[in-house]
Amino acid sequence: MKYQDTLKDNVQCTICPRNCRLKEGQSGFCQIRKNIAGEVVLTSYGYNTGLSIDPIEKKPLYHFYPGTKVLSFGTLGCNMGCQFCQNWHISKSKADPSHLNCTTPEKIVETAQNLGCKSVAFTYNDPVIFFEYAIDTAKICRDKGIKTVAVTAGYINPEPRKEFFACMDAANIDLKSFSEDFYKKNCLAHLEPILDTIKYVKNETNCWLELTTLLIEGENDSEDEIERECEWIVRNLGTDVPLHFSAFHPDYKFMDRPPTKLSTLLRAYDIAKKAGISYVYTGNLPDTKTSTTYCQSCSKPVIIRSGYSIVENSLQKGHCKICGAKCSGIF
Repeated sequence: MKYQDTLKDNVQCTICPRNCRLKEGQSGFCQIRKNIAGEVVLTSYGYNTGLSIDPIEKKPLYHFYPGTKVLSFGTLGCNMGCQFCQNWHISKSKADPSHLNCTTPEKIVETAQNLGCKSVAFTYNDPVIFFEYAIDTAKICRDKGIKTVAVTAGYINPEPRKEFFACMDAANIDLKSFSEDFYKKNCLAHLEPILDTIKYVKNETNCWLELTTLLIEGENDSEDEIERECEWIVRNLGTDVPLHFSAFHPDYKFMDRPPTKLSTLLRAYDIAKKAGISYVYTGNLPDTKTSTTYCQSCSKPVIIRSGYSIVENSLQKGHCKICGAKCSGIF
């Protein structure tokens, strides 16, 4: 399905809430959706920045086939304007995508099979904007028994959202802040569409969901904001959606900001646990205690991690071997 509206002198891309109006030959905010002869064309279709094998924990997904390999790829551009982007070399690039690696959806899936990858991840830049490339790859993955993962900011309109997440087996959505002011100032976007996407994925799809908040000291790490975020999660999603608090490092236009301290992550971790969220994690800084999954019944560790590696996995078919309680996730 084409997500566009034809107007008098231009065409409107309706993939995301920006709803860019494009004159002939003009590209949208994302740089890779372009008006060519009255049609919105994905100029990066079939091109990517390279295929990489990652542990699934790096996405981060801790409750989706832990310990397995995922084949990851992205393209160029982004529909978010994050001033702190950690992948800005590709997300802010205006380069011609045809200079990238050329890999068909079929070849991506074949590569994943040959390398023993359980899943394919659409990541590095937001797959919402390379919608057609991601969807076509995901459909072939499903036919071949390969799982699919979207790492996204969730900035997508309701109609394409249905098609997109129907093709995804798991998603990690970046909830960058719980402040509209933060989104407007630092992401050139709005909070409400992201919250709508998160609620949709959790409550209306079979896609496994995890959330990540990159904490930037002095910007989105106040106790009040984290408390409001966690209360919203519990109220709208329940208690079993894993929440990752990740450490920021200075990058792009935030080079003058300090890197996030472990103590900041641990404070957020404690707030989330107090709010009732069952599975809370910290990332980008090593801490085994807050990277470990605990049984929600007997409190024993069931998956112990060191960085992206699993030191011990004592789940038996998704259940705690001590008390038999089920751990939320897909194992």
